[in-house]
Parts: sequence; C-alpha cells; structure tokens
Amino acid sequence: MKRLLFISLSILFCSTAFAQQIAKIPRRLPPKGIKVPDDQRSKIEQSYNSLIQKLSKINHSQKADVEIYAKAVKFALLNGEFYKKQDFNKTLKLLESAHKKADSLSQGKTPWANTKGVHLRGFYSEIDGSPQPYGIEIPDSVSLSKAQPLYIWLHGRGDKVTDLHFMAQREKAKLKFPNEKAITVHPLGRQCIGYKSAGETDILEMIEHIKKNYKIDENRIALMGFSMGGAGAWHLGAHYAEKWAVVHPGAGFAETAQYNKMTEDKYPAWYTQKLWGLYDVPNYSRNLFNQPLIAYSGEVDKQKQAADVMEASFKDHGKSFPHIIGPKMGHKYDPESMKTILAFVKKAVEKGRQPYAEKLHFQTQTLRYSTMHWLQAHGLKEHWTDSRIDAEVKGSEIHLKTKNISRIKLTSPWQGKAIPAGTVIHIDETKVSVNKESESVFLLNNGQWSLGDEASISLAKKPGMQGPMDDAFLKPFLVVTPTGKITNAKFKRWMDFEIDHLKNRWRELFRGNIRIKPDNKVTDEDINKYNLVLWGTPTSNSILAKLRNDLPIKWADGKINVNGKSYGSDFHVPQFVYPNPKNSSTYVVINSGPTFRENHDRTNSLQNPKQPDWSVID
Repeated sequence: MKRLLFISLSILFCSTAFAQQIAKIPRRLPPKGIKVPDDQRSKIEQSYNSLIQKLSKINHSQKADVEIYAKAVKFALLNGEFYKKQDFNKTLKLLESAHKKADSLSQGKTPWANTKGVHLRGFYSEIDGSPQPYGIEIPDSVSLSKAQPLYIWLHGRGDKVTDLHFMAQREKAKLKFPNEKAITVHPLGRQCIGYKSAGETDILEMIEHIKKNYKIDENRIALMGFSMGGAGAWHLGAHYAEKWAVVHPGAGFAETAQYNKMTEDKYPAWYTQKLWGLYDVPNYSRNLFNQPLIAYSGEVDKQKQAADVMEASFKDHGKSFPHIIGPKMGHKYDPESMKTILAFVKKAVEKGRQPYAEKLHFQTQTLRYSTMHWLQAHGLKEHWTDSRIDAEVKGSEIHLKTKNISRIKLTSPWQGKAIPAGTVIHIDETKVSVNKESESVFLLNNGQWSLGDEASISLAKKPGMQGPMDDAFLKPFLVVTPTGKITNAKFKRWMDFEIDHLKNRWRELFRGNIRIKPDNKVTDEDINKYNLVLWGTPTSNSILAKLRNDLPIKWADGKINVNGKSYGSDFHVPQFVYPNPKNSSTYVVINSGPTFRENHDRTNSLQNPKQPDWSVID
C-alpha cells in the first residue's frame, strides 16, 4: 500500500509540474517603462482609437505614413515603453501629427511627401506587413525634379528609443553628416538588432520605397553610421557592397569573438561558431575593395577595435583604407574629423558607384550574400568556408579566379549589352566559349568549368535558399499553428510557450506583428507567397502532414528519425529549415522562430543565428 501511494504521488507531482507554465524569459529590449496614470492612458487611448477609426476609412498608397504613428502608440501601450512623465505629452503630440496626416489622406492629399524639410515617412515591410518608419531630410537646395544622391545614416544603439521615441526625435531633429545637395534618411531598422535579420531587409525595402517616391540616383547612395550604426555600416557595406557609392562606418563592431573578448574555452558550440561567418565582416573584406571606404574611431574609444580588426584584415589582403582617428576622443566625433569624412564622402558620391567596373572582388561564406554587380556565386563547394571570385574584363574577354565556388552566374559586364556569342571566359585553368548571345551565362564546375543550365539545378543550396533556420525570417513568413490533438503534454506545453514567445518577441524586439493562421485556414496563395513556419507534428498539423513524406526528417512509431539516428518523440523535438516541397522558392521551418534569445540582446554583436539548418533538441 505504501509503495502504491508513493507511485501515485510521484505521478501526481510529475503531472502537476508539466501542467505548470514555463517561466517567461526576462526581457532586455526594450526595457520595461513606468506605469501610465489612468488619466493619461485614457487620453492616449481615446486619441489612438479615434485615429484607428479614421484609418479604417482610408485607402491610400501612402497610408503607411500614418500607420507608423498608430503602431508606435499601440506598441508603447502593449509593451510598456513610456520612460518619463514627459513621454505622455510626447505621445499625444505624435497623435496630433497623425490625425493631421490622416485628415489630409482622407482628402487624397499628402503635403509632407512633396515638400522639403524634415519629415517622417513609412513603408510596409514585406516580411510581416508592419509599417516601419524612417526620417527624411530634404534641403531647400535640392531639386525634387532631378535624380538626387541619397545619404543613409544608421543610428546608434538606444535601448529605449522604440518607434515612439525615434519618431518624436525625427519629427524635428536634423540628421548627422547632412549634404546640402543630397536627400538624407534615417531608418529605424527595427530599433536595436544591429541592422541584421529583419533590420537589414528593412534598409533594402526603405531604399526601394524612397526610389518610388523621390527621384534618386541609385549610383550615388552613401551608407554611413556610428556606434551600432557603425556596425551596421560595416555589415551592410560588406554584404551589399554593390549598392553603395561609398561606405563610412564610425566605431561599432565588425565581428563576434574578439569584440566580446572570448577565449576558445568560452566559445559556443561548433555550429554556432560556424554561423559567426554570416555577419563577421572580416570574412567579407574583399567586397569592400569595390568602392571607397573611410572609417572613424575616437582615439580612446573601446569601439576603435572594429576598425583595427578591419585594418588587420585588409592588410592580410595587401590593402588598406583611410582610418580617421579623433585625437583624445571617446565615443563621439570631433569637428575636424567630421569635416574630413564628409569631404571624402561627398567626393565619392559625386563620382558614383561603377556597376560595370572592369575589376570586381567578391568574398562570402554563404549564398545569402552572393552578388557583386555583374557576377553571382550560385553554388559553394563547402558552406561557411572562405569563398571568392576575382573578376576582370580584358577587352572582349572575361577572366575569373575562384576559391570554393561550384556554380557562377554572369550577366553582361558591358553596359546595355548582352554577352556576345564567342565571348571567351577564362575561369581558373579553363577556357569556356559562349556559344550564343545571352543576357546571362551559367557556369558549372564538375571537375572542370563548363556552360550549364540554371534550371538543371534541383535540390541544392542556392542564393536565397541556403539556410540556416533564421534565414526564413528575412523574407515574408507565415506562422502556422496546429489544430489537431496533441497527446504529448510535455511537447504541447513547450510548443505553446514557444509560439507565445515568438509573438511577443517579434513585437517587442523586431517591432512588428507576426502573420499567424491555424493549419486549416492556410490557402494555396499562402503556400505560394510565404515561408511557412510550421508548429506541431504531422499528426497535429495538417500542412506538415501533407509535406512529411518529402521532408528529410521523419516521424514514425514514436521516434524522430534524422541523419541515421532515432530519438524518442516523448522528449525530443526536431527543428529544421528545408525548401517547401510544394513551392521550392520558399522555406518550411519546423518548430522554430529566430534562434537568438533575450540574453543575446545585451550586445548587438551576439544577435546572430545560434542553430544551423537542423537540430534535435531535448
């Protein structure tokens, strides 16, 4: 009897433990704010609700210019993003601006879109459909009837500078490094993720939004930033080098391990170390040889380390760049350095980028970043390994030297022309002749380079379809929840926690709301349009059930079978990314959101993917 009682109590305690909710992970970004007094909350909510009513009746292409205000206030209320008593009036003033713009939109007018000065603009992110704000400054001397240079200024870290506070600053503040002959913009960049993840996509989408609304000379775009913005300039400058006429990083960080003073005994798992190769800029140094670069550091600023690391990397390649050092300066610019840098940037912008340059240098570790003007790495022999293409046009011939490259796609290096029939491509030790005039040429390395067909490549890592799991969240995605019964209480508790965590984290850190549907509401249009983030198992998620036979990880007889091993499904969960068998241009992600967590938010340098293409977790 005593033994039966002991067993019964043990089962009861276990059941109670698994029934309890998992403790919420403490939030770092943004920090929790102060309590809003009831009278202030009532005023804010009344104005906000009135704005929502107005927006519901507006159908206008520039609606995002007003929706950014509504989102800023909604998130501030939901997340607790008020930090001073003055923030209540700040919010009401922003809502006043929003109401004025909404009233104009209801009449089909957008005066702020066609006038000079400092304005707030917004665009809808393709990733999650959220309105994302940016500040824009148009000097009186700029002609809106002619294509103008664009200066992009990336702001530094501000843990409390959420949408609301960013927008209040940008409504009046002038931007750094202004040019009286250029349009200057200041993106939010999802606030505080170092212009990585959705933040980098936002920069690219913002540029496209600006190009649709203003005349911009895309060959004269300057990328600049300081502190976290300097880190963003290093990262975006190197990964998207073909877009910029000049790059200027001030301070910031350029890699992970040295910046965080890690010793090898404190390194994370090997796969996480591999994934440092996604954002660590020394792995992409050669891309920065293609346009002017000028860095700045305060002499006594600890973030001088970023430019020092990059100088050492450039030296390894036999190159250098101007590194302006502010005498006795800490984490800020001095006036003379600013003058020198601005003069350098202006000169580079006046010259403009050279998309049809005769010499190109390209370096990557992943097909996420695969292009440099007229060449594209379409395949790597081994991912997360140093990979290069050095290209040169000599008369009517193209010369290429490669490292760790298995497929290449070339468009014409001659402006306005196709690649002529008879063009000879010297690639490593091989000569390849183009047999007919073509807009592009595809080269395959099957032991020796030859002409190939892009359509012949089936299941392989390709640009934009190369993993890891976090990559799926840089493009439009849809979270799909299961409606079927889940009998494993432990798994259900974990899954419910993770889905809720993803909703909150995407709103709090990524500054948007996720698209989410139950599996029985997913349409063919959804499958064609979105990366699908599927939660559950094949027995609980009907979409996952339809795909299960075409996925590399299998569920069978209470086991999860992967890579020749079996794991009990009672205590294990597979997480992986794979091309969607129903639409190979999109991903399916199983049981995972972005893989860096709240503790990594203490420094933007750690906000990197932590898990690879697949894993099984206990």
